[in-house]
Amino acid sequence: MHTILHSLFLTGVVPVVVIHNAEDAIPAARALLAGGVNVMEITLRTEAGLDSIRAVASACPDMIVGAGTVLNVEQAQKCVEAGARFIVSPGFNAKQVAWCVENGVAVTPGCVTPSEIMAAMEYGLEVLKFFPSNVYGGLSAMKALSGPFGGLKFIPTGGIDGQNAADYCAAPFIHAVGGSWLCAAADISAGNFEKITALCQEARKAILGFEVAHVGINTANAEASGAIAAHFAGAFGFNVKAGSSSNFASSGIEIMKSPYLGRNGHIAVRTNSIPRALAHLEQRGYAADMDTAKYKGNVITAIYLKEQMGDFAIHLLQR
Repeated sequence: MHTILHSLFLTGVVPVVVIHNAEDAIPAARALLAGGVNVMEITLRTEAGLDSIRAVASACPDMIVGAGTVLNVEQAQKCVEAGARFIVSPGFNAKQVAWCVENGVAVTPGCVTPSEIMAAMEYGLEVLKFFPSNVYGGLSAMKALSGPFGGLKFIPTGGIDGQNAADYCAAPFIHAVGGSWLCAAADISAGNFEKITALCQEARKAILGFEVAHVGINTANAEASGAIAAHFAGAFGFNVKAGSSSNFASSGIEIMKSPYLGRNGHIAVRTNSIPRALAHLEQRGYAADMDTAKYKGNVITAIYLKEQMGDFAIHLLQR
């Protein structure tokens, strides 16, 4: 997969940005970055689109800026020359896709029918735009299409907002979601950049979906583990479930039968996407201990961080 498209996946959301005044492009990009979103699709729906791409590409090196509403090869060429790192189209244009592929430019054309998808796959594309998602059946339609086209991922746009973005991103056939709610043209024109940052922070929080899954307590042996589990059951009526390496008292407390990672034990944090979570944590100085990773097929289902918090090891669980 193209490295730029992988970056879109890790961010999880692609703001569709309509800019009427190119002077607003850099403040909008900085507002997105402050909210934890390092991707933006600046559309060519206005005359300021191309200049806005050029401005962001020059002044904001941390921002992965792409061009949206690209309708032909000539527009794609101009956008790439201006600094666009990916091209998004509302529909499928074979000549445009061919030019992007030949020149190593990430491209996601809009494809909503089996025939369009098959045409795109002829060019080796693995990620496609699904637009307008709410008109062409949304999640149910993409789920149906993912059956015959296994491995294909979609970036739906249209009808996505802060209320349903996390639900979309939780689906295995969704690469990321696109939408204008994060960086609305009205907010840009009014200079509401703090609002844009706050909306991005909320969206990232929802997409990552962090929550405490359980707390693990280290004990010396199986006998000690059983005794502590019995205490929780006697005091609070928690059901005890015995396992090979631990006992659970309810679903929230795991009592290890022998010491494991962490001086005191571990805290399990559930997330919607371990790869996205690891990228998020890495930006904050935390590293994964890959030797602890557990897999289901090629998908990581659990992994510990190298760092401890309060003498507790931390491990992520895939929701």
